Amino acid sequence: MATEGLVPITRAYLARYYDKYPLPQLPDAAAALADRLRALAAVAPLTPDEDLLEKEASGIPAHKIDENLWKNREQMEEILFLINKSRRPDALQQKSTAEDTETFSVLDDIESNMKFMLKKLEQFQIKNADNVFNTVMTYMPQDFRGTLIRQQRERSERNKQAEVDALVSAGGSIRDRYALLWKQQMDRRVQLAQLGSATGVYKTLVRYLVGVPQVLLDFIRQINDDNGPMEEQRERYGPALYTLTKLVLSIRLYLHVSLARYGQRKIEKDDIAVLQQAVVIYTEEFEKYTKFIGEVFVNAPFFISAEDAGAESRNSDEYKETIIPAGKTHEVILSVEAVNSYIAWDFSLQQGALNMVLDIGFHVEYISPSGEKTLILPYRRYEADQGNFCTVSAGSYKLVWDNSYSSFFKKSLRYKVDAVPPVIEPAIEP
Repeated sequence: MATEGLVPITRAYLARYYDKYPLPQLPDAAAALADRLRALAAVAPLTPDEDLLEKEASGIPAHKIDENLWKNREQMEEILFLINKSRRPDALQQKSTAEDTETFSVLDDIESNMKFMLKKLEQFQIKNADNVFNTVMTYMPQDFRGTLIRQQRERSERNKQAEVDALVSAGGSIRDRYALLWKQQMDRRVQLAQLGSATGVYKTLVRYLVGVPQVLLDFIRQINDDNGPMEEQRERYGPALYTLTKLVLSIRLYLHVSLARYGQRKIEKDDIAVLQQAVVIYTEEFEKYTKFIGEVFVNAPFFISAEDAGAESRNSDEYKETIIPAGKTHEVILSVEAVNSYIAWDFSLQQGALNMVLDIGFHVEYISPSGEKTLILPYRRYEADQGNFCTVSAGSYKLVWDNSYSSFFKKSLRYKVDAVPPVIEPAIEP
């Protein structure tokens, strides 16, 4: 299929799609309860840390939707840390009065609601990240080249997790961890833009983008620009999320102030009722919001099928075909100039005589500059295979398809091979 019919995925184009998906309004109580909780927290002089939290709760939230989602996730974890049973004030843990018992029970309910919502949000973010990457990958070559891009992403994700683990081991706070997580999210965004423009790490893989619809590449590159395609989503669906961000910050502020002073001042019954209502509205509305925005995003017009974009027809001329007679071999030698390059292959056999599917031997050898041979990939018989390995030495690598064991049947081989230069993780500017 041709790709000429694809339209530019612009902000105006997305606006027509978003017209079909109006976001249900938040209840007025969401903003009112945030104001009420901040007012209740202001009855006592605030510490410097509490004052910073109050300024954040009463200020203007971040503009980007994904940044707000990370902020909400951070606040849920901070709240769970605050109300963990082992950290609750001694006077509250003793449950010496009916009011203490009731407050303790309310905190248990809040803990349960926040844990549930935190898990939901984590799953939502993982699913969305996978959807974006996997959808983009449907437009990439579906052979070893796409595999190398996936492997690069997996290495990058392992490195990011190692960074987080090191920070936690060193005693980093929840705030420190989420600052790092957001920086890593920005790194992913830069890498996605690099894929769209074939720069950075993807400059090495630029040959892989041949035939990928330019419409998609432009969208990947421009998706998060300040006035780019996703700005339409922010303007329509951002305000509701900003209200929820302010509400969860206000919940955390009130809990922080109240629990820190519980020994001197118990929480009033009316105040605990406000807190309960705020948590119920927050968790219910946040769950509705993530479900809504997830459905809108996954059905958005930039998630078109690879078939509709002509992905299947792009790569047909990139393969070579050859006939290997019975008793013969076919060899390809690839030259590698630098270690940590990749030798990659993708091959299959066409149907043989009488519609029989046959196999063929395959192995890979390294040939040193002095001519010495070393077996890299042991001999094995395949009907088809796709693979790659990272080289440890420069020199020549010989890929051999072996039909010497066959006395009667020739083999029709369709294959693609390449020597890919080292793929280096880009240094992301802070």
